[in-house]
Amino acid sequence: MTRPSRLAAPLLAVALLLAGCASGSDDDIAAAPSSADEVVPADTDLAPCPDQPDQPAADSDVSDLRFDCFNGGSLDFAKAPGVPTVVNLWASWCGPCREELPIVQQLADASGDQLRVLTVNSQDRVSAATSFAADAGITIPTAVDASGDLAAGLGLRGLPYTLFLAADGSVAYVQRVPVDSLAEFEQLVAEHLGVQL
Repeated sequence: MTRPSRLAAPLLAVALLLAGCASGSDDDIAAAPSSADEVVPADTDLAPCPDQPDQPAADSDVSDLRFDCFNGGSLDFAKAPGVPTVVNLWASWCGPCREELPIVQQLADASGDQLRVLTVNSQDRVSAATSFAADAGITIPTAVDASGDLAAGLGLRGLPYTLFLAADGSVAYVQRVPVDSLAEFEQLVAEHLGVQL
C-alpha cells in the first residue's frame, strides 16, 4: 500500500479553500444586461439614468454597448446624449475609485443643466457597489457593466477611468488617472467639452 505524500493534505485544504472562495450567490452578481427589458436589481439612492434623445451617436468603438442602470433607465452608447457628458468607470474593490467617486459626485452636484454626469459600475458585485455608494453618499445615475465591456471596448485596463463625451456621443477624451479635486474635473470639462462650470 502506498502512503499519501506529505503534500496531499495541504493541497486538498487549499483546493477546498479556493472552492469556497469561488462560490457565492448568483443573485449578488450583477448580470450583464442582454435585453432592453432586463432591469438591474437595486434599492439605493442612486438616481435612474436619464432618457436619451432618439438620435444616433457618432460612431465609436463602444457605440454598440447598452447598460441597464440601478433604479431604472439605461445608458446606451448607440444614442447621442444630447449634452456634453462625463462618464466615470469605477468598482467598489478599486481603492483609487473609492477616493475619486465622491469627487465625481461633487462634479455632478456642480454641473446643473450644462453637463450630464453618469457612472458605470464595472466588474463588481451589486451588493458591494450599492453598499459603497450608500456609505459614500453617491446619488449619480449609475449603469452596471458586470463584464467590463466598456473598458474592453476602449482598450482600457484597470480602473478608474473617466470618459468625456461630446453631445453627439463621440469620445472627446479619456482621463486615464484618478482626478484629485473638483477644480481638476472642472478644468478637464472646460478643456475637452468646452463647458465652463
